[in-house]
Amino acid sequence: MGFTSGIKDYAMKGGHPQFWNFFNTKKDSLPPRMPQDCCYEDLLTKTSWCNAEYAYREIDRGRAEGNKLALWWRAKIQSMLFCIGCYLHLHSGKVLFLGALFLVVCGIGMKLAKMETNVEKLWVEEGGRLERELKYTSDTLQGGERSASQVIIQSPKYKETNILTQENIQLHLNASLLATQVTVDMFDIPWTLKDVCFVEKFPAFETIVDIIFEQLMPCTIITPLDCFWEGSKILGPDEPVFIQGMTPEPLVWSNTDPYKLVNQSSVSGYFPENIKNMIDASGIGHGYQDRPCLNPYDPDCPSKAPNKISKEIPDFTTLMTGGCSGYAKSYMKWPEELIMGGIKKNASGHIQSAEALETIFLLNSKKNMYDNLINHPRVSHIKWTEEKAEAVLDAWQKEFTKAVRKSAAEHPTQDVNAFSEASMNEVLTEFSETSLPNVVGGYMLMVLYAFLTMVKLCDGVKSQGAVGLFGVLLISGTVVASLGFCAFIGIKFNASTTQVLPFLALGLGVDDMFLLAHSSASLPKEIPTLIKTGELLKRTGVCVFMTSLTNMSAFLLAAIIPIPALRSLCFQFAIIVIFNFLSVILIFPAILALDLERRDSKRVDIFCCFKSSSANRVVTIQPSPISDSPDLNSNRRHQNPMETHITLHSTVETVTHLRDDMSDQCVTVVEPSTTMTCTTTPDVRDCANMQTGVRSSSTRTLLRQDSVNQHVTCWRDNRKKFKCWKWSLSGFVKNYYAPFLMNKFVKGVVLLTFAGFLSASVFGILRVEDGLDLTDVVPSGTREQDFLQARLKYFSFYNMYAVTMEDFDYPNNQKLLSEYHKEFQNIPEIIKNADGSLPKFWLDYFREWLLDIQAAFDIEKANGNLLPDKCLHAASDKGMIGYNLIIQTGEVTRPINTDLFYTGRLVDSEGIINPKGFYNYLTAWINIDSMSFEVSQGALHPSVQSIAPNTLEKMCRANVARAKQLNFTQMPFYVHNIYTTEDFVRLIKDMRNISDHFTAMGLPNYPSGIPFTFWEQYIKLRYYLMLSLVCVFAAIFVVISMLLFNLWAAFLLVLVLVMITVELFGVMGFIGVKMSAIPAVTLIISVGIGVEFTVHTLYAFLTSIGDRDRRISMALVSTFTPVVDGGISTFLGVALLARSDFEIVVMYFFEVLAALVVIGLLNGLVLFPVLLSIIGPEAEVRPLHQATRLSTPSPPPSPVQEHSYITRQYDRSYDRRRDFTRMSVSGMRDNRRRQMREEHIEILPPEVVVERSLPKDYKTRRSTRRHSHRRSQRPHRDSRSFNPAMHSAPRHETTVTTTARVRIIHGCVSDIENQNFYRTGKEDDMKIEELEYPADDGVDSTL
Repeated sequence: MGFTSGIKDYAMKGGHPQFWNFFNTKKDSLPPRMPQDCCYEDLLTKTSWCNAEYAYREIDRGRAEGNKLALWWRAKIQSMLFCIGCYLHLHSGKVLFLGALFLVVCGIGMKLAKMETNVEKLWVEEGGRLERELKYTSDTLQGGERSASQVIIQSPKYKETNILTQENIQLHLNASLLATQVTVDMFDIPWTLKDVCFVEKFPAFETIVDIIFEQLMPCTIITPLDCFWEGSKILGPDEPVFIQGMTPEPLVWSNTDPYKLVNQSSVSGYFPENIKNMIDASGIGHGYQDRPCLNPYDPDCPSKAPNKISKEIPDFTTLMTGGCSGYAKSYMKWPEELIMGGIKKNASGHIQSAEALETIFLLNSKKNMYDNLINHPRVSHIKWTEEKAEAVLDAWQKEFTKAVRKSAAEHPTQDVNAFSEASMNEVLTEFSETSLPNVVGGYMLMVLYAFLTMVKLCDGVKSQGAVGLFGVLLISGTVVASLGFCAFIGIKFNASTTQVLPFLALGLGVDDMFLLAHSSASLPKEIPTLIKTGELLKRTGVCVFMTSLTNMSAFLLAAIIPIPALRSLCFQFAIIVIFNFLSVILIFPAILALDLERRDSKRVDIFCCFKSSSANRVVTIQPSPISDSPDLNSNRRHQNPMETHITLHSTVETVTHLRDDMSDQCVTVVEPSTTMTCTTTPDVRDCANMQTGVRSSSTRTLLRQDSVNQHVTCWRDNRKKFKCWKWSLSGFVKNYYAPFLMNKFVKGVVLLTFAGFLSASVFGILRVEDGLDLTDVVPSGTREQDFLQARLKYFSFYNMYAVTMEDFDYPNNQKLLSEYHKEFQNIPEIIKNADGSLPKFWLDYFREWLLDIQAAFDIEKANGNLLPDKCLHAASDKGMIGYNLIIQTGEVTRPINTDLFYTGRLVDSEGIINPKGFYNYLTAWINIDSMSFEVSQGALHPSVQSIAPNTLEKMCRANVARAKQLNFTQMPFYVHNIYTTEDFVRLIKDMRNISDHFTAMGLPNYPSGIPFTFWEQYIKLRYYLMLSLVCVFAAIFVVISMLLFNLWAAFLLVLVLVMITVELFGVMGFIGVKMSAIPAVTLIISVGIGVEFTVHTLYAFLTSIGDRDRRISMALVSTFTPVVDGGISTFLGVALLARSDFEIVVMYFFEVLAALVVIGLLNGLVLFPVLLSIIGPEAEVRPLHQATRLSTPSPPPSPVQEHSYITRQYDRSYDRRRDFTRMSVSGMRDNRRRQMREEHIEILPPEVVVERSLPKDYKTRRSTRRHSHRRSQRPHRDSRSFNPAMHSAPRHETTVTTTARVRIIHGCVSDIENQNFYRTGKEDDMKIEELEYPADDGVDSTL
């Protein structure tokens, strides 16, 4: 069934044949229309708002002028919206059911919602250089190289306290020891520190040494305790190592001297020569036995300790100047900036004091842990996976944090805090979770506000509390459904989504809901109920469409910022806007249609089962024949009529005075106080013998029937006693706010005030800094926040890497690679050695090892232990390695050439490694000197082939496998003294400049590390923000221009939106909000929200008729209430964000969005109206001769009435006779179809009494004569100018009393074919249709 055919079928079959007559159609396929003779005040004063097609016809007829293109385009949109509204009215129940079903189905998608907490996937520029670099690193390393870390920071509770004391360092030792003892049980396996920590690789020898060193090799721990013997206590091992028959006591690092161990004559045979060489090269030496004791009185303090005998407390400042070294002194050098914070030095660089200590436990990545244990018997009984390895790591880190915090929980002067990546992920996960109490509380506030705003306690019929209640519930369901749809299509959720989206989305959705609800309450009574929903959408749908389209454009264009977290937020916002638009246009009107039906049937709001007894009183009339004929059944056509007299009496006062501008004009003001009484005089006789069984009929009026007396006081008079219930925001705007705002002086003050505010905002923008403090991301007052504050204050220390890539000839470009490394020496933030040089990187360690091998080879060659074709047993292991490497050619066809024995060099005089044997040498280095390779953190890829132990040391002319061509290497650096975002940005730019320079020279590379992951976004953030804002403003300008066809109006709207954005940006600077991606998106969102505060007023201004002041006053009356309600609802939606434990939520979401609401309301309801009243665009419809309304159209010729006729009388005192307005009588029905009744309605001429008097302070009183004349439309105003003498005349007070009488004559008929009677197909009681007074005070125009 088609749309209009469905309406027609409903009209004809549903008992409403007159409904289809309201549609002016030539054929069934045409859309419905308003009745042609339906005319009301809004149609003549806000023509294009109500009916753009009517305005277009008026211009065509030459009665007005205006923007025909805009009217033609809007007429098409309004026609479509009108048809939709009518269809929704007819099928409101079906629409609500299908709409609810659709929302429920979409809401189920929330089960598929995925939360993204990975920082790299949230805040790294999507599609940018950094994302490509991180992807390259991830794909190459496959998550196996970068390790996690567990950090302990000890700091004083009081400022400027020197922490370098024995007591404080001992406290740090105790906390570290507790951390090493942490154990977690998972998968029926106890997991200790040794299971999860990172351990330097040790060469394999396939002897008992492998077992010993596997147990003895410690975790890599960076700590200031390494300056003391006590640092060995945290190295373990947990279970002492026993070498039966070799050592007198179990081996632990606190009592082991590695150098002495491998050189003992009794056990020396168990340790290969390479182990001795490795101990010497790495600087392990005597281990911790020769380091000073923190407590020299400890009985376990070794005898080699420098202060063992003297028992002196170490000089901590001298000892710790320059940092400390780990168990391998040559490789593990901890800079002082890494282990101490708040350092103060003297002029010579000697440490005088420090305020904080830091210990870092390096842990395995989940992939490394998985690889280390995949073949271990401990996990043979479980299915070992990377996910299980990750679970073990997370659990251990959480227990680690708890243990450390307990170590000094009650210490009076020191704080000891621990933090880890697991803790950070846990905080981010908690931050990402939606606070259910806040969401429920915010939504309940919204529901309560909507209900209280729409309810009218003094009028249960006109109250719309249920509309507000179900409207908010509908928008809430729409938000859930839209988020479910986002989950369906794969958009991931993040912290910004869960923290702000549920609140702001609801606030945005109810804005349009309030607009429709308020507009439905103000629809003219002349509009038939069955098409009121269509008329409502025709009026407000354009505004809803404009706001939704502009918001959607704003959010989609905000996605220009290439930050994944914010792109997801923008896409989700855009989808929510679309869903809200569909709900407000397609579902909410069905709720309003049901509410209109309720109000039409005079039922009470909320309690729809009850009819109102106070909204419209009923005067019951018993119609009876005038004559007392006993035979009523003889001839129904000639039955005696019945009659009823109704007298309406109204009094109004006016005051006439001269204009203040001394012109020859006077002004008459109608006072709002009006008294009205009603008198009914029925002549009642019962038609008891009629077959129809006539029951009493009624006349609905707005009269109060307090008693059975004939004089009934209208209910409106008594309502004046309760003025507190009568106050409305629209009345306040009409009577007070709009006149006040249109005052010229007030306009000037408003412009100056906002100009000053704008200037201050520009100053505030200059104060906005870039960045986002990590302390704002964690909950306030927690240990995590304390840790991050201490970390930021004392240890602004980060590790970073310079990565080289594939497509680079490493063997032949070693010099370029070294120059690339040396170039970073010019960056001041990179920590350098004491001599100002940079720490070594993998090529340096590789070269040094080869030089050491070359030196050993030269010695053995000179001693004759090595010959070109023969190797003697007397040759050393290093010499044998050198021999086997020298003869490597690097060629596949001829891998060995003994001729190189005489000429070959591993490293030439310039330090260049032999390019031909480069990859062969690389395989040997990584296999033999694995510790130096691990310490170098070179992370060379692809991995080299393993060599069997002792192959090169014992085999002569061994073939060394050539390593694959490198595609990934890295150079580690440590950076410090970077505290602000400007510091990070400067460092990133310097690193990028070096990277770009050497990329241009043929070395593909990029920098990597935490500074780049978190802070590189700020380099282009403001550029992307400006670009996005320009696109948003351009989109709004285009959309508004296309919908309104008014460039000047679109420009003014965009101008105010720019001011809102600038002012909000400035407020951010004053309240301390730093510029990051979150405030950037908030600024973009503010443009869309600002549209909600401005476009309604602009649209109402354009569609009103009159001068600018009159039009803006009318616009404010129409839009002020819904805009304020929308602003308050948006504020309530985000109000509970102030309760969040996360500082970032309070500052970056609540405070900024609250400021946005206030700024938007001030600009939209104060500044924008003033601008429109001064430089606003012309009205779309402008009547000729500067009239303030369109001329009232001539009524069409009255058709022959089938149901009644009106007796016309004339006032003899008037020279010219006029027709009175026809009163429509309907609903006169019999409960049998064959019997009809006839009514004669006589409207007697009204009696108008005018009393004119001077004010009471004048002695002379003069009464005007009374005039009796029939009522006409509007008295003709004398066109002659006033006499100048009238300037001296006093004010006159005039009282006008109007009395109208209506006589209704009833009769009973049975002739069904009589054309003078009204025909109906539905049985009902005979009654007289409503004679209603409007709610406004004043003289009723129908009297």
